[in-house]
Amino acid sequence: MPLVSAIIPTFNRVDVLPRSILSILKQTFQDIELIVIDDGSTDSTADLIAGMSESIRYLRQDHKGVSAARNLGIVVSRGKLIAFLDSDDEWSQAKLEKQLELYDKADSNFICHSDELWLKHGKVVNQKNVHKKQGGRFFERALGRCLISPSAVLISRLLLDKIGLFNEELPAAEDYDLWLRITAFHSVKFVNEPLVIKHGDRSDQLSKTIPAIDRFRIQAILNILQNPELQSDYRRAAIRELVKKCEILAKGLSKHGKDEEAIRYYELSNKYQNNNY
Repeated sequence: MPLVSAIIPTFNRVDVLPRSILSILKQTFQDIELIVIDDGSTDSTADLIAGMSESIRYLRQDHKGVSAARNLGIVVSRGKLIAFLDSDDEWSQAKLEKQLELYDKADSNFICHSDELWLKHGKVVNQKNVHKKQGGRFFERALGRCLISPSAVLISRLLLDKIGLFNEELPAAEDYDLWLRITAFHSVKFVNEPLVIKHGDRSDQLSKTIPAIDRFRIQAILNILQNPELQSDYRRAAIRELVKKCEILAKGLSKHGKDEEAIRYYELSNKYQNNNY
């Protein structure tokens, strides 16, 4: 059995997929099972995989979204640890090796991520302080924005079994939802090096194709608030962030003439402000 299963979900990205695959095949740590989940591509992805390496496990499904693709990869994988790589990102050569230095076999709740290098049109984009990555317990910061990239994560199968997989009902912010469920109850290990290279110059990225993504972050917060084990200070922080996001989203919707939808978010904000949740 491999120690690590690396999962690449992809949809019509035959132009950049080889870069992602090669960054896994060239890892200094080699006990890896590489799984590519084709989420119903209509390009030549299948032919590409067939011509690259016999070691790649290739599975195709009808187009169901990135969460369903990652989840299928998790279900069929065999490794004790799971890593994800988006098909437009790439890993540095020692990514897994450096993360595994923090791995304790006795820690069934192991999750580790790393810093990232952001590129846009080949040029480095400086990250703002609000995007600064960290380790430890940081649920309250994780409420504000997604501070963990799926491509930077190495996580134990046992932890995923405990907290659940990606929420397939969310077309976006599915990673934000998962990290909330983890950071609310578990500490996160961190390698303070840019072990992932993210390319931000594609028109098909979810942040560009799905409007008002805060709708799904709001749903993720509502989901975590349903957990009776969420500690009281985290619950208060989640409600504050929920109210903030609702009001910002409602203002944006009103500005674009979507008054009926805006009212729903104003009402949701008022509900949580005016009741002792």
